[in-house]
Amino acid sequence: MIILEFKAKGKKHQYSAIDEAIRTVKFIRNSCLRYWMDNKGVNKFDLNKYSAVLANNFPFANELNSTARQSSAERAWSSIIRFFDNCKKKVPGKKGFPKFQKNCRSVEYKQSGWKLSSDKKSITFSDKKGIGKLKLKGTWDLWRFDKKQIKRVRIVRRADGYYVQFCVSVDIKEELEPTGSAVGLDVGLKEFYTDSTGKTEPNPRFYRTGEKRLKFYQRRVYRKKKGKAVGHASRTSNRRKAVNRLGRQHLKISRQREEHASAIR
Repeated sequence: MIILEFKAKGKKHQYSAIDEAIRTVKFIRNSCLRYWMDNKGVNKFDLNKYSAVLANNFPFANELNSTARQSSAERAWSSIIRFFDNCKKKVPGKKGFPKFQKNCRSVEYKQSGWKLSSDKKSITFSDKKGIGKLKLKGTWDLWRFDKKQIKRVRIVRRADGYYVQFCVSVDIKEELEPTGSAVGLDVGLKEFYTDSTGKTEPNPRFYRTGEKRLKFYQRRVYRKKKGKAVGHASRTSNRRKAVNRLGRQHLKISRQREEHASAIR
């Protein structure tokens, strides 16, 4: 399974529709978790059925595609089964009891509710949330894969915009010739790693180099007041912008780490 990611380009009302879909996903996931807490013997299939009950009771939940609702219920079940596995394995410390999700950043569709264009440069979401057609910007080539290989599609919200991820089922086979030698690696803090031959890779310390900017943006967020009172829409807007700048800086550091890790493979 590989994941291909594209930047999603759309209009303001489409981004608002994506945000509404993400809020609905969070509602379904937390509702399924509450249903599990209040009832004994609830399994994965019961949560999938309960997602359909939520769609019948709440019109905004019914607007979301049925497979996206099932994916939300599966998210709740994955946190439950992880807790049970930790208890069975007697993992030391906290076992990770499922918690209600506060921040949700993605909505996941299975093999329905979306359609790729003929040139595979745009995708259309057909549920009642009103997301519609989004342009895909990226360098990955979707022509290499058949639609049947695309098992899931996600819309992910980040600090710098929205992205569409395609989960593609691919069997990757690499023919490697054994060299007959083995190398040991020791990952540390001072050096990124040291192998058994004495070769070391310096630690770039991206967080330390960007810490000054992080503190600057964090102070900007702290100084912005929350606009709860009527007539203070500018307060809310300024605080939202400051939080977005802070999130972009964290995202930059995260991408630097990923790029560095992939470069030394």
